[in-house]
Amino acid sequence: MKKKNVIQIFENKKVRIVWDEEQEKWYFSIVDVIAALTDSNNPQVYWRVLKKRLLKEGNETVTNCNGLKMQAADGKMRMTDVADTEQLFRLIQSIPSPKAEPFKIWMAQVAKERLDQIQDPELSIDQAMTDYKRLGYSDNWINQRLKSIEVRKELTDEWKRRGVEEGVQFASLTDIITHSWSGKTTKEYKTHKGLKKENLRDNMTNTELILNMLAEASTTDISKTIEPQTFEENIEVAKQGGKVARVAREELEARTGKQVVTSQNAKKSLGSGDKKTDEE
Repeated sequence: MKKKNVIQIFENKKVRIVWDEEQEKWYFSIVDVIAALTDSNNPQVYWRVLKKRLLKEGNETVTNCNGLKMQAADGKMRMTDVADTEQLFRLIQSIPSPKAEPFKIWMAQVAKERLDQIQDPELSIDQAMTDYKRLGYSDNWINQRLKSIEVRKELTDEWKRRGVEEGVQFASLTDIITHSWSGKTTKEYKTHKGLKKENLRDNMTNTELILNMLAEASTTDISKTIEPQTFEENIEVAKQGGKVARVAREELEARTGKQVVTSQNAKKSLGSGDKKTDEE
């Protein structure tokens, strides 16, 4: 199952959801929904009690609920009970709450937006722009960030064509590219910026984003030319692509006397002109 984990907000409550690309369905974390509807101090216990009662009643909705890995509060991926939109509509009927109807409307809207985006990819771009603007990023930075997403997609598509596996191998090649152009591994880069779980690209300056794009675009072009057949050959291509951007970085640093790889992040650069955010 190809999945995309995201967090949606309902009345200031976080609801973890997963998009299943193959089935084209949203799966909602049931305990998060319970927390949003009931304000329960312990939604896990609430769900266990409710689940036991519904199972005893022979409720098919509960029987058909799936378990998927979602990011827990400690940052680790843990199994949690989920329900798709149709299942959740039925399940909500068993949860007495004045918020039930507003939640159903919200849930239907979430589902509709995703299906609309599948039919018209431009809507996904519009949504991303809206989200970044809401967080306070400048128009200039947003344009660079959206372009970087396009460049990254071209690279991952090329990797798939070369038989590179998603997950560990994607991460390994990304790390090699990052280290080759910036002199830091992805982990070292994030530490340099004082980041933990935050997205590294969302905390890059315009110049960093541009050089990272150059590294990834160069890797894509070199791969299309060389046509690597093994993972080891893809590693060499990643190093070559990163080197192209490293040369550009070193030339720029020599001419400006300033380091490109900076400790600035979304919080520290508030009001700097590169990008702004009031996130967290």
